[in-house]
Amino acid sequence: MTFMDEVTAHTPGAHPRLEMCIQCGTCGGSCPSGADMDHTPRQLFAMIKAEMRDEVLRSNTPWYCVSCYFCMVRCPQEVHITDLMYTLKRMAIKEGMYRESTAADIPDFSETFIDYVQSHGRSFELGLATRYHLRHHPLGMVKKAGLGLELIRRGRMDLTPKRIKDIDQLHAILAKARELGGEP
Repeated sequence: MTFMDEVTAHTPGAHPRLEMCIQCGTCGGSCPSGADMDHTPRQLFAMIKAEMRDEVLRSNTPWYCVSCYFCMVRCPQEVHITDLMYTLKRMAIKEGMYRESTAADIPDFSETFIDYVQSHGRSFELGLATRYHLRHHPLGMVKKAGLGLELIRRGRMDLTPKRIKDIDQLHAILAKARELGGEP
């Protein structure tokens, strides 16, 4: 099985059409996070075809994907780019490769986000930013304090987490997803 076959097989849903990539670069040109990525999605797909497994799974590119789906909308070949980025993240976590990436602390950020969504039904930005910065960039927290205070002053960020109504329904949905083999 080639690396491309493996990536395609591990991408849930419809066939991701990875082999249809024509290297046009529309995806990278459309990406709001492209400047932070060490490879454009187009380059990453070429690396997958070239069997560059370690380099792909160590790349920070999937971790900077903000799931806006703009690349997928603009792709002339209808490659499921965002879905493939999720597959590469899961594979990098499973093989421990993300630790060697320039985005090594991003999975912790994602886990913190998921913790808040599971416990409250929504994100809690102040808690998320505080926990992330205390763990990874304590001095960065000082630099961001002014922005945080301004967001609070304008009512754009809450001081305490707020739980959604009927959180038990969300917990039942998440439990069913885990039962079916989905990841939390």
